[in-house]
Amino acid sequence: MTSPVNAGATTLDQPPSLDRRFFGHPRGLATLFFTEMWERFSYYGLRPLLVLFMTAALASGGFGFDRTEASAIVGIYAASVYLASLPGGWVADRLLGLRRAIQFGAVFISAGHISIALSALAGSKLPFFLGLILIVIGTGLLKPNISAIVGDLYPEGGARRDAGFAIFYMGINIGATVGQIVTGVLGEKVGWHWGFGAAGVGMLLGLVVYTLRAPKTLGSIGLEPTRDPDPGRQARQERNVKLTVAVGFGILALAIVLVATGIVTVSASAIAESMTYVLVGTAVLYFAYIFAAGGLTSDEKKRVVVIFVLFLFAAVFWAAFEQAPTSLNLFARDFTDRQIGGFEVPATWFQSVNSGFIILLSPVFAALWMTLGRRGIDLSSPAKFAMGLLLAGIGFWMMIGAANIILEGGPGTRVSAWWLVGSYFFQTLGELFLSPVGLSSMTKLSPRKYVGQMMGIWFLATAVGNLIAGLAGGHIDPERLEQMPRLFTITTAFLMAAAVLLALLIIPIRRMMATTRNTQL
Repeated sequence: MTSPVNAGATTLDQPPSLDRRFFGHPRGLATLFFTEMWERFSYYGLRPLLVLFMTAALASGGFGFDRTEASAIVGIYAASVYLASLPGGWVADRLLGLRRAIQFGAVFISAGHISIALSALAGSKLPFFLGLILIVIGTGLLKPNISAIVGDLYPEGGARRDAGFAIFYMGINIGATVGQIVTGVLGEKVGWHWGFGAAGVGMLLGLVVYTLRAPKTLGSIGLEPTRDPDPGRQARQERNVKLTVAVGFGILALAIVLVATGIVTVSASAIAESMTYVLVGTAVLYFAYIFAAGGLTSDEKKRVVVIFVLFLFAAVFWAAFEQAPTSLNLFARDFTDRQIGGFEVPATWFQSVNSGFIILLSPVFAALWMTLGRRGIDLSSPAKFAMGLLLAGIGFWMMIGAANIILEGGPGTRVSAWWLVGSYFFQTLGELFLSPVGLSSMTKLSPRKYVGQMMGIWFLATAVGNLIAGLAGGHIDPERLEQMPRLFTITTAFLMAAAVLLALLIIPIRRMMATTRNTQL
């Protein structure tokens, strides 16, 4: 009987390092590009509809939720998606292998979207929230592992690998841009569940692409999990993973039953607030543990201090930036003039502005870093972080002006769409300064034995930011106009203060790292 590894190897004509049939890259990159593109189509297509649907009146087909609760639910959902990457990667490494984890993840996500799309027929909120849970589980299995396989296509590393990831991330942003346009017009103009259904169709297309193309283009990459050379230890490892997964699903099922039957009542805002404290506390305790008892050298301890500093400032950035699907989304719906001739632009279309700017500006930033490098100018990671915070602060400072115009004009006042577009432009500039640099810094600064965990810490900062953004997002309300300028002022103040504080820390950090061997910030 042919082993799975050998069977997979026969489907790939040559090693990935020699395969250049997809614009100079392995054919497997095309498979992963289109799978991830459709997955992001579904994720970003669904996300902006959530708060609009949940806050819409019952007569309009929505849930009629309070804005604060709806925004908190979106924050919990988005944070959970990032947190699920940690167990998702662990299950893939220890039990499923990368390829099967992606397959199962795509199936879970597809089932989640179908559940949400069909929830209107059920006359119950349970299928809607069950669908969100399934998407969280599926994304946790798919998202980290598909990126890992992209890296495995380039065992030689180098510039070709960087170019491969650039192409892959372009697929992410194409999916995000198109997804929000398609689901937005269907959800807002035709019916909420048409938009939800379109997002689900996108994920089904991704599942079909992956299922049909992966065996032919990925060879043996990711077919097997990491195995212990000792069969006994391997068997115990698999038993422990299966037991942990079974217990986790059991607890989740029990919680769903208790909430669905009304035995336990929950407040999304209270849960989001508690999760924020727990996650921040967990990060602080983790850093304290590895610093004190992690067996680190003096150089490694200095690098961990820098990672902790960047973690804190990244959380501040994401707490502002991730208001896009909540506060800024509600602002687009309720306070933005969206008429172009006789056509009203769907509010969700503004969510695609960021990803559109990313597609346009990423090559510009890549050229900028190359040009500065040739001239011997290399901004440190803290300097780029500070610039990112400052630019995001300018974006929210613009929203203060828009909010004050509405406050002065009273109920029914709408402002030009250019306020939001301008805000998103500066936020995107901030993201391009901070996000790629953050990922790179985690890999450069992390002690070798903690690289995977430090990447998890980076995603933890994003999760914390989503929770805070969800808690803030409910303060956009036509009946409480005075809250808007206050929200945007507080957000701007935190971003600007963080930018100034981090700028002041650049020189002390540089001096501390000056004695650290082989580490560039």
